[in-house]
Amino acid sequence: MQDTPKGLRLHIGLFGRRNVGKSSLMNALVGQSVSIVSDLAGTTTDPVEKTLEMAPLGPIVFVDTAGLDDVGEVGEMRKQRSLQVLDRVDLGIVVATPEGLTDFERDVMALLTERKTPFLVVFNKCDLGVPPAECLADLDRDRIMYVQASATAAQAMDQIKEALFHLAPENPIDEPRLIGDMLSPGDTVVLVVPIDLGAPKGRLILPQVQTIRDVLDSDASCVVVKERELADTLAKMTVRPRIVVCDSQVVLKASADTPPEIPLTTFSILMSRFKGDMIRLAHGAGAINALQAGDRVLITESCSHHSLADDIGRVKIPRWLRQFAGGDLHTDVVAGKDFPSDLSPYSLVVQCGGCMVTRKMVLHRQYLAERQNVPMTNYGMAISQVQGVLERTLACFPAALEAFRRGASGE
Repeated sequence: MQDTPKGLRLHIGLFGRRNVGKSSLMNALVGQSVSIVSDLAGTTTDPVEKTLEMAPLGPIVFVDTAGLDDVGEVGEMRKQRSLQVLDRVDLGIVVATPEGLTDFERDVMALLTERKTPFLVVFNKCDLGVPPAECLADLDRDRIMYVQASATAAQAMDQIKEALFHLAPENPIDEPRLIGDMLSPGDTVVLVVPIDLGAPKGRLILPQVQTIRDVLDSDASCVVVKERELADTLAKMTVRPRIVVCDSQVVLKASADTPPEIPLTTFSILMSRFKGDMIRLAHGAGAINALQAGDRVLITESCSHHSLADDIGRVKIPRWLRQFAGGDLHTDVVAGKDFPSDLSPYSLVVQCGGCMVTRKMVLHRQYLAERQNVPMTNYGMAISQVQGVLERTLACFPAALEAFRRGASGE
């Protein structure tokens, strides 16, 4: 609870061929034996993550990947896992050897450039030699930063950290406020937090905690209640709250219990602008009106958890969408970092709030969906829409409300 959530940390990916020393480099930068190091090519299989605080960057996540030149059927699968990391990192480290850059390094540099992800080239093992002068001249010409280093000798680690610091965006996560920009000092916010099977024992879920923190950071106050106490709490308040924020699963009751003059939204709708492009997600919610029996819907959860008896993503949302569409829908669910590259079979993609991942990952998923003309929305908007209250919960975001109306009319 005291650590910076992983989804709010700067993510740095290490990419390169097998045996160039990616794992050794990460271990040297971290100062711990995080990844297994071996002279055997292909030691790293799946991406390995290490969360830590590293001066001068602060809270970060290092992601060590498998070799881009892996071979065979399994090797190709490892390579694809490595390339998927490109979509969720804020910075890249392309690791090469003193022999210089090969097509593998140049390809990943092109992919990082395409994604507008800043990157650094590190020539590792430079205690054994130096890169060709023409290779360094090319990097200088293209204004690409590089460092000659040795992970085994712990040489130039400070140079790498300093280079990463200069490459990192001033605000690496580039996230809007959750709710603070809607508040003034002295405002009161009412948070409606149901305690059910989905609530972690002894604590609140991350978006609720983050909202409380943002309210306090804004010099405002918050009142936290369960859904059964909302109406009574509002009746007792002598000063009207600035806004009521509820869990999506109780949005229908919260809407009924909250007077129309008090703005109402949900935690998940707040997350839609915190971790994604709210306007496009609202436009995608309008496509729910066009769902028909037989359509296929993709539900994407960004964290892996044990499925509950009445799981929100696997049970409730599919059931509500079926009822709304008036017939059976084909629903696929993917969890964690999995996301299909081909979205053409789907009439709609419904993304979770994304509290455990970077904003960049959610934005990239939106980009893939938009490029394939597949509407995409998020849990909170989808739930409010099928409950018939999305216009109410978007009213405090006029641009998003207008985008939803355009999407609902087929524009």
